[in-house]
Amino acid sequence: MTTTRRSTFAAGFRTTILLASLTGLLVVIGFAIGGPSTALVFLVIGALFNLGAFWFSDRIALKMAGAKPVAENDAPGLYRIMRELTTRADLPMPKIYVIPQDQPNAFATGRSPTRSAVAVTSGIMKLLSEDELRGVLSHELSHIRHRDILVQSVAATVGGAITWIAYMMLWFGGDDESPLSLVASLAMVLLAPIAASLIQLAISRQREYAADATGAEICGNPESLASALLRLEEGAKAIPMQVNQAAEPLYIVKPFSGGGIASLFSTHPPIEERVRRLRQMRPALG
Repeated sequence: MTTTRRSTFAAGFRTTILLASLTGLLVVIGFAIGGPSTALVFLVIGALFNLGAFWFSDRIALKMAGAKPVAENDAPGLYRIMRELTTRADLPMPKIYVIPQDQPNAFATGRSPTRSAVAVTSGIMKLLSEDELRGVLSHELSHIRHRDILVQSVAATVGGAITWIAYMMLWFGGDDESPLSLVASLAMVLLAPIAASLIQLAISRQREYAADATGAEICGNPESLASALLRLEEGAKAIPMQVNQAAEPLYIVKPFSGGGIASLFSTHPPIEERVRRLRQMRPALG
């Protein structure tokens, strides 16, 4: 089995597990609320959501981020760098989006290399040098090459859906003495950690290390990405960005800091370790 086929199979398997887990969770919630008949309704809802998550997870991720498509006339430098890198990586040109946020950050999304998109914040283009931006875009292209993007996008959609279900149940619970209110209260406590666990099971931290290594090979200079990561981490701490917690794994660096539920969703390895590994690659790449 070729590397591409293995990556495709692994991405498909992880996506299937995510969607099946969401459906199972919905059925359990439905049974707890109203027995078998309600569980059947929730099963149908879960099946419909699975279809939507698979086909439209990229659009949902971009909408969650507030990303807007950008024309080449408005960002000629960004398009020039991306064309050069996609040629080096032997990948089709992704659609390019800009997120109107001052925090420097970026992510890739899509169902496959031929249906992919890369979104960058307006802040990242102001902060990074062209060489550092090349490193970041190469990292995102490596996620596309490794076919991580479908899993990441579906994980963000599933995680967001599970926490949304918890809030909806709390809202519909109404009377504090109703069975639904009790289930809703338990859901608020349990569903966010469940969502976080599903995301962490689907997206290994090793995927970030692999994307860093391949990204360094694509751009040809590990220091470009290493330097960018250090500056991005400082920028993210200085300029917090409000995003759905379940979408955190999409971004190249954590868009928010802090503990509590937010920390449960973290799938990013420490920046220091990522930089150390990149700098160890410098002799090998000359």
